[in-house]
Amino acid sequence: MSNESVPLNYIPILIFIMIALGFGVVSLLAGRVVRPSKPYRAKLTPYESGSPLFSDARIQFPMRYYVIAMLFVIFDIEIVFMFPWAVSYRKLGLLGLLEMGLFIGVLIVGFWYAWRKGALEWD
Repeated sequence: MSNESVPLNYIPILIFIMIALGFGVVSLLAGRVVRPSKPYRAKLTPYESGSPLFSDARIQFPMRYYVIAMLFVIFDIEIVFMFPWAVSYRKLGLLGLLEMGLFIGVLIVGFWYAWRKGALEWD
């Protein structure tokens, strides 16, 4: 082991953190100094378009929208896993095919379970 104390090993990390924070602060300050600031009445209205609010933004959405969003996320993640598998399918062979079949099977069982419990009703 070296004769250096452990805190000396962290000095490069602290310097890097300070440089990163300094860069962020300098960037924000430079943007504040350089950007034009000419507020006028229409620009200060909601959404900068001048259209008034017509209802409260906190309304309750039907549950099916959440279910559709979750299904999108699940199948999106499934595709993210299937692309590398498809690219290296020949190297993986039968074991890779069985593993992907198991992965898709688990997703189908979860989808079936959610459908049977009534979470996927579309009425």
